[in-house]
Parts: sequence; structure tokens; C-alpha cells
Amino acid sequence: MSEGATSMRERHEGADMEKEDVVLRVDDLQKRFGGLVATDHASFAVERGTITGLIGPNGAGKSTIFNLISGFYEPDGGRVEVNGIDVTGREPYEIADAGLIRTFQTPRKLEGMTVREAMLVGPRKQPGESFVKLFTDPEGVAAAESANLAEAQRILEEFEIDHLATQPATDISGGQMKLVELARAMLADPEILLLDEPVAGVNPTLRNDLAEQIRRLNEQGTTFCIIEHDMEFVMKLADPVVVLNQGNVLMEGPPDAVQTDERVIDAYLGGDA
Repeated sequence: MSEGATSMRERHEGADMEKEDVVLRVDDLQKRFGGLVATDHASFAVERGTITGLIGPNGAGKSTIFNLISGFYEPDGGRVEVNGIDVTGREPYEIADAGLIRTFQTPRKLEGMTVREAMLVGPRKQPGESFVKLFTDPEGVAAAESANLAEAQRILEEFEIDHLATQPATDISGGQMKLVELARAMLADPEILLLDEPVAGVNPTLRNDLAEQIRRLNEQGTTFCIIEHDMEFVMKLADPVVVLNQGNVLMEGPPDAVQTDERVIDAYLGGDA
């Protein structure tokens, strides 16, 4: 998206649902846990090629929405589309196969695996996952595994973490694991990548590394939607920014407009964020 288009975009009451090239559309999404309304008719759209920030005070429903979008929770109402395909209520692996990949606030360290082996969990639709193909097409399975291994090595080198390849995945730091998780997600060739607090608990050096990698990947065409409590990080990286409050979308706009909006300030002060 050009700088001119970005600078002309204005703040929107609720979300801007009139975008031209939408990769993720969330429409009237609802979720209750007993008497608690966690997601209250939330709607927003993520335009292809953007880094969209999803922010809000504690308890605004950000994590719940990510879990609904990615299939870890089943919605009580509403619709989720990836590239125009209805994925509402589908299993996480089915939504991943549609092109929506996510990371988690606390990356799962895979016991007994090196970093390189943990990377190889990332690719979608691996033929080796089929018992039938293991017996009927062993050469094809071996060729696919070799290609995935070469791609994993290439991505590790791009992220400048190839020196970690033979390290046990349980021995690297939390910040390094977040870089590995981002790198692993790219092996799935995502249409859109959801990042859940990518710099939570990360030291300043690795925080900068993560920001640089996200910018690089975005410039190469990857679309991002990011939840992040670190406001400086998300405001420097994302445009547009969608603001959640009490499970609904309060507004959407460029970072400067969001930071100065009185409703957003009130929401954060009220949420004790």
C-alpha cells in the first residue's frame, strides 16, 4: 500500500469494511463464556499486504477473537472468511490449510527436537503425514521432505538464526523461540499471519530483530494481523490499527489518529491498561 493511500486514510467509527482486497473478513463475531460476553458482534477486515494492529485494554477480547478466527474456539455467531472462503467453526488445521497461520504468545517448545526439526513442523499438507503415501509413494515423500529441509535452512539463514539449527529447541531463549516460531510460520506459506504478542517478554535487541523481520516479510508480500500490548512497537509497525473494547470494535484508523482519539484514551484508562 502506497504512502499516499495510507496518509489519506481516515479514522472509522467501528471498522472499515469497504476495503478492496480483503484476505481476512470477520463479520458480527460473537462468543460468550457463561454470562460473560467475550466477543460482542465484532467486525473488521484485513486488507492484503498490510500490517494490521489489533489493540485494546486488558479484557477487550483480543485473544478470544484470535482463538475464534483460528479455530481454537467455536463462535456462537458471526462469520470468518479467508480469501472469501467461509472458515467459520472449522478445525484449526483446516483454517491453516486455507492460508491463515498463527503464532502464540507463549511459543510451544517441542521436546526432543532440534530447532531445524521444529521448523519442519511448519509446512502445510506434507505428504509424509499420510500413511498411504508413505507406502505407495515413498520417493515422493522423500523428495518433499528434502525440499522442506532445504526451505527450512533457507528461511533460518534469512532470519539469521541458522546457527541455532542444531540446538535443542528447549535450550534456546524465549525471544529466540519467537524468531523460530515466526520463521516456522513462513514455511507454511501463509496468506495471512496472525501474531499473538510477538514481543512479550522479549529483550530489546530481539524485539528490534522481530520488527525488522516483520517489515521485511511484509515488503515481500506477507499480510499480518498483530495483537500486541507494547504500544510503541505496534504503532511504529502497523497501519491500520483496529481498536477493541469490551469485545467490540471501537474504531479503526492510522496510528496517529488512534493514539489521539479520546474514545481510545478513555477505553485504556477505563481498562486500567
